[in-house]
Amino acid sequence: MNKTILLVEDNPDDEALTLRAVRKHMQHGVAVARDGAEALEFLFATGRHASRDVSIPPLLVLLDLKLPKVNGLEVLRRVREDARTRSIPVIIFTSSTEEQDILDSYRLGANSYIRKPVDYGQFCDDLKQVMNYWLCVNQLPPQRACAA
Repeated sequence: MNKTILLVEDNPDDEALTLRAVRKHMQHGVAVARDGAEALEFLFATGRHASRDVSIPPLLVLLDLKLPKVNGLEVLRRVREDARTRSIPVIIFTSSTEEQDILDSYRLGANSYIRKPVDYGQFCDDLKQVMNYWLCVNQLPPQRACAA
């Protein structure tokens, strides 16, 4: 599937809510990585994702920060330092309210930082707005637009 969103989320409840909200409003496939190591394997087509075509990057990454194995900030750092993944929009989608997490996320090149709302209706509304902006309104660089 060429039009894929990568959701990096270790909380099964947040994963289910996000998948439900994305599928309700968008017709894109969603790949799920449940820890930072799997996210990197997906993005760079290694390990259990070695058969994935690395020339077709995800349309965007919804990235939690508090992840097992490799934390979200490290995933973001590696994404931004590699030319193959540098232009993929990375949206931090987390429950963290720590100011340092916000500062570090933007310092490392996050495109957006969104706190997950506790209210399900607000959660869905926020995610719909995020998806609409990044997948419909935002203009990607030409090499990325070809992959979309």
